[in-house]
Amino acid sequence: VQLVESGGGLVQVGGSLRLSCAASGFTFSIWNMAWYRQAPGKQREFVAYISRTGYGTNYTDSVKGRFTVSRDNAKNTMYLQMNSLKPEDTALYYCHCITPNYWGQGTEVTVSS
Repeated sequence: VQLVESGGGLVQVGGSLRLSCAASGFTFSIWNMAWYRQAPGKQREFVAYISRTGYGTNYTDSVKGRFTVSRDNAKNTMYLQMNSLKPEDTALYYCHCITPNYWGQGTEVTVSS
């Protein structure tokens, strides 16, 4: 089982990034998925949720209207489009397969002001 995040990097305030989470070793399409993040010195927090079909989504209040979660079950991949980035979005972003409780290793996002 693997969840591999990519797409992180350094971006200026107001910029955009698109994170990807590539899944392998399990049946990706039958599980609900989520993105979490952990900022330096803080606890890991929920960012976004997407149902197994992709039709159901949910976001933490601080990213609503700026982030969009999506998935392509044919490619076993989940995405997080992040727009209008703020310094407080700086964190290590993790991909999470909810029920089996699988986690990726994370991809780092740094937003500079």
